[in-house]
Amino acid sequence: MGRLFWKFFLCILLAQLTATIAIGGAFWLRDQARQKASSSLDSGPPAAVALDAAAATLRHGGEAALRGLLADLRRPQLYVLDAARRDLLGRPVPAELPKEAERQLGNGEQRGAWRGARYLVGPGGERYLAFVPRQSGRPEGMRGGPPDPLTPALDPGARRRIGQTVVIGAAVVASLLFAALLAWYFSRPIRALRSAFEAAAAGDLAPRFGRATKGGDELSDLGRDFDRMSGRLRALMDGQRRLLHDVSHELRSPLARMQAAVGLAHQQPDKFASTLERIERESNRMDKLVGELLTLSRLEAMPDALRREPVDLTELADGIVADARFEAAESTRILIEADGTVGVTGDPDLLWSALENVVRNAAKHGAQGGIVTVALSADQGLARIDVLDRGPGIPPADLAAVFQPFFRAGASRTGVDGHGLGLAIAQRVVQAHGGEIVARNREDGGLRVTITLPQA
Repeated sequence: MGRLFWKFFLCILLAQLTATIAIGGAFWLRDQARQKASSSLDSGPPAAVALDAAAATLRHGGEAALRGLLADLRRPQLYVLDAARRDLLGRPVPAELPKEAERQLGNGEQRGAWRGARYLVGPGGERYLAFVPRQSGRPEGMRGGPPDPLTPALDPGARRRIGQTVVIGAAVVASLLFAALLAWYFSRPIRALRSAFEAAAAGDLAPRFGRATKGGDELSDLGRDFDRMSGRLRALMDGQRRLLHDVSHELRSPLARMQAAVGLAHQQPDKFASTLERIERESNRMDKLVGELLTLSRLEAMPDALRREPVDLTELADGIVADARFEAAESTRILIEADGTVGVTGDPDLLWSALENVVRNAAKHGAQGGIVTVALSADQGLARIDVLDRGPGIPPADLAAVFQPFFRAGASRTGVDGHGLGLAIAQRVVQAHGGEIVARNREDGGLRVTITLPQA
């Protein structure tokens, strides 16, 4: 068990022990008050009758007659003490009984026939203290075997104290177990979270907290949030590794071609012009790749840092289609269909880049002498752009992956120039504007890329 467990355990245990001691102290004070308020002398009608009989016997027959009465009387048990506080029959008398009797008589508590003590006066003016103790036991050493209240087996006060002790002991044991259980309950998810942090510090970002703990409290929620965070970090790190690998692969090819062109220029000076043209083309390709990478990195790092201004998507699409027609082959037709003006709010440069990448991608990979259609519409507060082509489409297993950086499906990996960043940039731009981009194969052949954006 760690330090946190013992801190929880001791704090909870101290709180419960304090409550137990407070409750036990309250019981003890109540018991003391009851003991002070109650009397160990019998004040019932039989005791009053016995005291009246003893007074009459002493008054009319003297001390000898009173001794005979005491010897014959079995219930209630009556004790009469002389001036020396000795019982007339020589029986042992606990010291607390005469004190209790004198206390009652001194406090003026002898009212009516219920009193349990009385002063008796003999024929010669002798004064005796008489009282009847409560019956609670069996006698020892007395003939006839009647109950003897002077030697009780276990008085009610003792039984009550034993019961209270048992209750307090059980409360302490229960507090100990409950404190241990509660401390373990609190410290277990924290230990699991610490283990997850240690694994993350060592480079293992696999979610592990959710498998170790189950529950719906705040600590479990914290652990699940940590799992989501570590999963997200793991995905980002994997993405960065793949990005670094893909960038190095994409840069290696143009660099190798540039080195080969430089070598060819040294070996064949007469081909210097064509070699220089080759170097320029590879340099432009690398510049375009670096620009696309910077755009993608900026969109991933600061997706909210965009300009916000009204943008006419119809006008934007007209300009992009015009450029695509100029660059496309003569056999490829690019059409635009628009239901009036469709406007959104956003960054016009980034929206231009996103739509241009989609249209260029359709013209390069999906035209094949066919028709590329750019259709704009607005419905229920959403602006929609559909880019449709008549190409071979994309295998269904690759539809979700076409928006990943450097991914190029099928034969386009080698057949068409490109780095596989266009659709990835388009997706980041659309998502940064609160929209969605989806790619689907058309039933009659070709690919449909649909962009939806919140309308201005």
